[in-house]
Amino acid sequence: MKTDILVVGAGCAGLTAALYAARAGKSVLVLEQDTVGGQIAFSPRVENYPGIPSISGAAFADGLLAQVEALGVRVELETVERLLPGPPHAVRTDCGVHEALAVIVASGVRHRPLGLPGEDALAGISYCAVCDGAFYKGRDVAVVGGGSTALQSAELLAGLCRRVHLIHRRTAFRGEPQLAARVRALPNVALELGCTVEALESRDGKALSGLSLRDGSGLRPLAVDGLFVCIGQIPGNNAFAGVLALDEAGYVQAGEDCRTNVPGVFAAGDCRTKAVRQLTTAAADGAVAALGALAFCGD
Repeated sequence: MKTDILVVGAGCAGLTAALYAARAGKSVLVLEQDTVGGQIAFSPRVENYPGIPSISGAAFADGLLAQVEALGVRVELETVERLLPGPPHAVRTDCGVHEALAVIVASGVRHRPLGLPGEDALAGISYCAVCDGAFYKGRDVAVVGGGSTALQSAELLAGLCRRVHLIHRRTAFRGEPQLAARVRALPNVALELGCTVEALESRDGKALSGLSLRDGSGLRPLAVDGLFVCIGQIPGNNAFAGVLALDEAGYVQAGEDCRTNVPGVFAAGDCRTKAVRQLTTAAADGAVAALGALAFCGD
């Protein structure tokens, strides 16, 4: 079935794009391979979205989905396998081929996990210090990673938490030297260098209570209330490689206008090259991409 605007990804960016396009009277199809709402659907509390003091990520996602469906947007669970540039543009999925006048890629990213048992089940594990750091005020936490994101997370958490353990498998950080110097100078940051997290500990099987660290001397326990994993993200752009221009990390090369190298194809949200990846910036991208797609369609 042909549609005016096809959106790949039903996260905040994709559903916001669908909202703007549908309100402009266009037919919109949203394709999602995993979870409607994106990563935010798994956040227990969202307290940094303007106008909404506090809401669960699942409730936020459900509300956005209901809003677009009420406007006639179709949301289908299909895996996009390939972008077929037009005109008309099309995407091939595991269920068939969908044509559209314009395509908005909002495929998002997924945080690179540690890959340890219990990581996806225990409360107390986060991948965003900006999002969840305030929940651990006055408590002991750990950050895993050695890049700028891990350093920034440790610096932010040091202003909130009693103690921050920064765990890195190497003895030198990969992040910005000035940032590393600031973190090293913080009195409540303990550097756990040359260490890896071998296991996640829990007293009740529900919430994190500590970590098992391995260093040159062997295994040792570390009691913490929260763990922030900052070892990178993986963009979901494999289906667009060879068609859209991607950077070395796999992000779609698109600026603040969300335009890609292919006319009529736009990239919105965390999947594109950008400095800040937050719920608010995803919504902003969705609006920008939709307006660009509307202009491309002649409206």
